[in-house]
Amino acid sequence: MTQFYPPEAYGELNDGISQVLFTEDEIQARVLAIGQAISRDYEGCHPLMVGVLKGVFPFMSDLLRAITIPVEVDFMAIASYSSQARDKGYVRLQKDLDESIAGRHVLFVEDVVDTGLTLNYLLGNLRARQPASLKVCALFNKSRRRLISVPLQYKGFDLPDKFVVGYGLDYRELYRNLPFVGLLKPAVFAPNGS
Repeated sequence: MTQFYPPEAYGELNDGISQVLFTEDEIQARVLAIGQAISRDYEGCHPLMVGVLKGVFPFMSDLLRAITIPVEVDFMAIASYSSQARDKGYVRLQKDLDESIAGRHVLFVEDVVDTGLTLNYLLGNLRARQPASLKVCALFNKSRRRLISVPLQYKGFDLPDKFVVGYGLDYRELYRNLPFVGLLKPAVFAPNGS
């Protein structure tokens, strides 16, 4: 896997981090292990990996390279109507899949699962398209925020119920490019903060 710079090299972005929770090496080791498990479980199945933009792309990219069997990739993009609608699991598809998933083995890839509401909605949407199978792979799990049970067949790390950024996870579209995951400093949330 690609090695990037140490956390202190990220200057201004790193200044917003109070603590590194998962290092780049820890993340890459877990991604490799998940990729090996997927390669074993889906051997001979030619699965389709589906991700929701934007946060999933670093994980999905590394995971794709860790999988040693033929696999295809497709993406969806969603927008929440409002925080109240999001809390009820209502989302709006901004980009749908390019390919039909009927009869396909689909692996839905998530960066983080928290309440489970949005994931539950998307899984229902995908099940209605009659895939041969539908499983979920999530790198980060915030089970303490879970409002609805969702199946996670592949899981990377459990996260605390705190605001974390890095490795695709953002705050106001920043911090996605950090190769590690860390806690965001409370001062960043302050009205005069970024």
